[in-house]
Amino acid sequence: MNSKQLLIHKEEMPNYPHRRTFKSDASEAAFLLGGIGTGNVSIGARGELRDWEIFNRPAKGNYLPYTFFAIWVKAENDKAVAKILESKLQPPYSESGHGFSFLRVGGLPRLDSSTMRGEYPFVYIDFEDKNLPVKVSLEAFTPFIPLNANDSGIPAAIIRYKITNNTNSLVRVSIAGSLSNPIGFDSDDSKNDYREENDIKGLYYHSPQLAPSHLKYGNMAMMTTAKQVNIKNWIEGMFADRIQDFWDDFSSDGILEKKSSTVPTKLMPSKKRTALSLKVSSLVICHDLLPGETKQFEFFLTWYFPNRVQSWDEDSYSDQSNPPIVRNYYGKLFTDAWGVGEYLIENIQKLEKGSRDFSSALYNTTVPDFVIDAIASNITVIRSPTCFRLENGTFLGYEGCDDTKGSCPGNCTHVWNYAQSMAFLFPELEQSMRITDFDLETNNQGEMAFRAFSVFGDKSKQKIFKFPPAADGQLGSIIRLYREWKLSGNSKLLKKLWAKANKALDFAFGYWDKDGDFVLDGEQHNTYDIEFHGPNSLTNSLFFAALKAGIEMAKFLGDHEHSTKYQEALEKGSKKMDEILWNGEYYIQKIDDVNEYRHQYGTGCLSDQLFGQLLAHVVGLGYILPEKHVKKAIESIYKYNFRTEFANYDAVGRTYVLPDEKGLLMCSWPKGNKPKIPFGFSSEVWTGTEYQVAAHLIYEGLINEGLTIIKAVRERHDGYRRNPWNEMECGHHYVRSMSSWAILLALSGFRYDMVKERVSFKPVINQEDFLTFWSTGKAWGVYTQKKNMQTGLYEKSLEVLYSKADDIHLVDIPST
Repeated sequence: MNSKQLLIHKEEMPNYPHRRTFKSDASEAAFLLGGIGTGNVSIGARGELRDWEIFNRPAKGNYLPYTFFAIWVKAENDKAVAKILESKLQPPYSESGHGFSFLRVGGLPRLDSSTMRGEYPFVYIDFEDKNLPVKVSLEAFTPFIPLNANDSGIPAAIIRYKITNNTNSLVRVSIAGSLSNPIGFDSDDSKNDYREENDIKGLYYHSPQLAPSHLKYGNMAMMTTAKQVNIKNWIEGMFADRIQDFWDDFSSDGILEKKSSTVPTKLMPSKKRTALSLKVSSLVICHDLLPGETKQFEFFLTWYFPNRVQSWDEDSYSDQSNPPIVRNYYGKLFTDAWGVGEYLIENIQKLEKGSRDFSSALYNTTVPDFVIDAIASNITVIRSPTCFRLENGTFLGYEGCDDTKGSCPGNCTHVWNYAQSMAFLFPELEQSMRITDFDLETNNQGEMAFRAFSVFGDKSKQKIFKFPPAADGQLGSIIRLYREWKLSGNSKLLKKLWAKANKALDFAFGYWDKDGDFVLDGEQHNTYDIEFHGPNSLTNSLFFAALKAGIEMAKFLGDHEHSTKYQEALEKGSKKMDEILWNGEYYIQKIDDVNEYRHQYGTGCLSDQLFGQLLAHVVGLGYILPEKHVKKAIESIYKYNFRTEFANYDAVGRTYVLPDEKGLLMCSWPKGNKPKIPFGFSSEVWTGTEYQVAAHLIYEGLINEGLTIIKAVRERHDGYRRNPWNEMECGHHYVRSMSSWAILLALSGFRYDMVKERVSFKPVINQEDFLTFWSTGKAWGVYTQKKNMQTGLYEKSLEVLYSKADDIHLVDIPST
């Protein structure tokens, strides 16, 4: 490690925009709004509402007909202008000719252009239009406050349009929010009611016919505290009757008439419900703006769909009208969508302050902006349809999402192994997952099911799928239990789960260590959905990290028998694995005939080969293998597996990287002897593995190499080729991408021990003027470090912005 690497400054990093922006033609960019376990609606780069995923399942591409915002502006002595509050449609235009394309009002005038910027949990859009005498911008967010899962789990989106009068005269402005009612659609029993209570006005969308126990029961609301408000329930009609009537009314004077003056039309009888049958209503906010004045038009969009199918498979019941259901956690916090809005409005100052404190602390961190981009953009996974929370507080997650249903169910342990974001932001939710791992899914022999089906009371699914225990997932869960304990100081959790946890660790000795030498060599199911045979460093590094965690937990609990056993196994196993798997540059798989079994890697350079060592660094356990070999191996992974182009590379797996892009291969064979049929994902590029390797490179002092990988990932997610807030693997919003949080830990040198209520920092970048966000299970805030040029000493301070703890001590570690 050289001083250049340690003292590297931000201005020396590869070029990257300070705050990433996306033009209106970045059609892949979509920012998720919604709380933890509530579903989402997204805002696209044009300012459009898209991907309505609030109905307890993924729904990419789902749109609500006639749902949009529109602006009407009238300056003195000028003609009025009315436009949809989106920038112009972008190609391809194939949707425009669809028979019902008028439901998206594509033919109405829109603004010239837009620029989007996301600073999680806030999204900003600046609009430009040569015909408007005002400046228009949008700000939207859903409250997000680390350590406060309830206030971060509100089923809502706050949407604010800020209008500035650029003229020298008075300007009248109206903004209309239009929303169709999807509730009761199948039964033709939708109702859109106007409500006015205290200082709140709005529209309440519901269906009186649906019982609270019905799967599709729910309601929505659009609310405001503005004083000048009017509403309109749209007429029914064929073709474009309804939008014609609404637009003529709104564009004339910016004020909607409650009842239409058009002549009612007899509709063609039809037993089939279509999008034309949806009931639509609009809420209009009006303001007068003096020259140079800026005013805010604020809408609270809320929803309440408390019931979901009691299964990981949303389509598992043939009778979708009355399947067994479970309730969402937010169904316990609120009684309906109107109540959600009341809570938001009553507590908006507190909720917004907590959200802005977090966003400001994270985005002002003095690491390269593409690092913060990687960390912040993948937080969205927690609040995507990948994750949900049951009424009793149990937190559950798929691996990712298909377009219309969850992908790969059951808190998959070997994928969630990689994720760090939620553990550091909402430790109570991670603790819920550890309870599921050990209390529900680990039997008395110590075998852990790596997909949690017992949570829905259906252990038969495990037998149907015949899943073997996953070596990496089971051992990683033990490391994560140690993380949860140290991060939160929750010793009660450790005591509660220790009996099952030590059985799960003991299970490895008999099941995966066939010859008793403390090196795992049996059939080892793993995250590549196959079994490795023979010793390999992926599962063995996880084994050794689990042993080291087990030693510390056993010592704390006075379990001397297990601490002694694990200490012996760690010392002997680590030494022997290093002897038999080290090839001078990296660790390999030891197998007599690499082609005896399909899906092995043999002498290949596996990017995940030291995953257990990375986790050991993250949880503060130190080295589990010789430091010199670890550093050389991680350097070799970068040397052999990072590619600056893929134009002449034969990749037979899924396409996560294109010929002109950069990325880290899952495996390469620099010394030859590639198996005839290696594991199926070996030619792929996974962002979750890229991030864990990047973090590990930084931990070992190879800072520029780690940053190069991170930058390559974020360049691929540019809003044109891929969504910046959706890193895919087996589905959208894939859990493994949350390994990106480890990068912040590595760069800041953050260490934590909430059992002793201590934290420490040893930044490896921008040391003379360093600032970082930090979080534990008890508090979060900002750490600053500045060098006093007169004394040569570092002045360090720890600011707590949100706390559940009495005191947290900053332990000083001398900076290099």
